[in-house]
Amino acid sequence: MSTLTHEMGRRRGLVAAILGLVLTAAAALAAFASPGSAQAATTITSNSTGTNNGYFYSFWEQSSGATMTLGSGSNYSLTWNTASQNVVAGTGWNPGNQTNPVSYSGTWNCNGNCYLSLYGWFQNPLVEWYIVDNYGNYNPSSGATKLGSVSSDGSTYDLYKTTRVNAPSIEGDSSTFDQYWAVRQAKRTGGTITVSNIFNAWKNLGLKMGTANYEILATEGYQSSGSSNITVTSGDGGGTTTPPTTPPPTTTPPPSGGSGCTATFSNTSDWGSGFTSSVAVKNNGSSSINGWTVKLTFPGNQTVTSLWNGSYTQSGNTVTVKNASSNGTIAAGASTTFGFNANYSGSNGAPTVSCTVG
Repeated sequence: MSTLTHEMGRRRGLVAAILGLVLTAAAALAAFASPGSAQAATTITSNSTGTNNGYFYSFWEQSSGATMTLGSGSNYSLTWNTASQNVVAGTGWNPGNQTNPVSYSGTWNCNGNCYLSLYGWFQNPLVEWYIVDNYGNYNPSSGATKLGSVSSDGSTYDLYKTTRVNAPSIEGDSSTFDQYWAVRQAKRTGGTITVSNIFNAWKNLGLKMGTANYEILATEGYQSSGSSNITVTSGDGGGTTTPPTTPPPTTTPPPSGGSGCTATFSNTSDWGSGFTSSVAVKNNGSSSINGWTVKLTFPGNQTVTSLWNGSYTQSGNTVTVKNASSNGTIAAGASTTFGFNANYSGSNGAPTVSCTVG
């Protein structure tokens, strides 16, 4: 890992430790406001965390050189220069949420090493995580080992994991914790982050999630200068929702003669505007099969946003999934699975499912 990567990792832990300890008088006053109530713009130039207009915010800089202004709703603006050394600021929710999508808009101008990302922490286990939508002249994943990638929201996010040992964190000055990274290939400033796509991809790689701490749409600068003006327009981290009734699993009937394949669809998680599902593909024959195709025809407007352990195309309400190279061969009587995330509005009925060999 490069010297710069090590320094950035050290700073990130220090940010979390200081943010957990410092609260300015401006933050304390803002915390008494009812959620969503209008307030005059608040200017912050010293390290603090708090609540403004019902939204959690955080501001940290290593030395003086940055100014954060909290506007109406969730809006914030930030200007910084190289004198600040490091600065991280943003608004969001405390606690965060693994399933609610987050939309944001605004402007982001970077001169040097900067990030624009959805950023947060988990506890039990302790994890620091980043979903990076834009960055300057330094890719924050440099020096990390790539674990995989996931397609989401019109681009591919590359997935990484790093580990910090005896570093400052939200739990103290000497902690060991993992960092999870998702770095968008097609940089952008504004859009919707389907958070569940990223977290499900991390989970599918075996990365553990804990209890959510804070989650912010953060601007970060390291020995650089720039400005941002960001508004978070949706998502309610930490909120509770009543999920709709999960449709029962649906299974293709076995073909006559006991040969071929069957597919069983299960809806594993539903948050009212999207869901995660898994499909088990079983070989019913007496010999191995090499390759399979599953078709799912939904009764509504369900749209697949990401899929793993296979490749897919969607035409209207029909999704066609073909095996990945790693799971195309299935021994007699054995099974394999693929999974996907999808969005919908209205009702979420189960699809009809068919499976063919080849």
